[in-house]
Amino acid sequence: MSTDTMSGAGPVRRVARRGPGTVIGRWPGVAARLAMLVVLLCAGHPGRAAPVPEAERIPVDLRRTTLVVRDIEKSLPLYRDALGFRVIYDEKIGPGPDEQGRPRPPSVRLVLLRANDDFIGVLGLMQRLQDPAPPPPPRFGKAQAGDAILVINVADLDTRFAKVRATPWVTVADEPERIEYPAPGGQGTIPVLFSAVWDADGNFIELNKILGTPAGQAKPAAPRGAGR
Repeated sequence: MSTDTMSGAGPVRRVARRGPGTVIGRWPGVAARLAMLVVLLCAGHPGRAAPVPEAERIPVDLRRTTLVVRDIEKSLPLYRDALGFRVIYDEKIGPGPDEQGRPRPPSVRLVLLRANDDFIGVLGLMQRLQDPAPPPPPRFGKAQAGDAILVINVADLDTRFAKVRATPWVTVADEPERIEYPAPGGQGTIPVLFSAVWDADGNFIELNKILGTPAGQAKPAAPRGAGR
């Protein structure tokens, strides 16, 4: 087995190959741990799971993250089929008619997907249809400045990860593993089932499940979407 420096910030171990993807094992890197810790701290306050009080609101919302992808048909098996995001928009968009009024071919395809909220946290996939040259191949490596790390909470990660692992064009960085993060103020720990993958375009995606009680809550929070 060879050791490389790949995602997050740590050594990785190349384990096996599945179809077009690669399964890789590693201890979560520092960047990945920090990203998850921020999520845990935010989840630790009951009000963070719903809109903040009116007096604290600002006229700005982070509505959507859009990933520019090479081929949407290679992206959908992960986000739509394995993770269960629902497609709420799928259209080809063009620049409009030319000077003679003739229609011009669409330049992009845009797909929007949602989990449990139709206003914030929406995921966009955008594919450019008229690029004169193909994009460079994806890079499955350590996140650099300008890269994004998506953190997705998966309440049924224990059973769902097998489907994620078997998804075409998905590269596994970390199999599910229990990790304990320090709670604020040294008040115990926050156990998390941590896992991570790269999608077809090399975007680093954390898939996590909080196992214990998030900081600041008297009892474990029910997963968002439970009972729907």
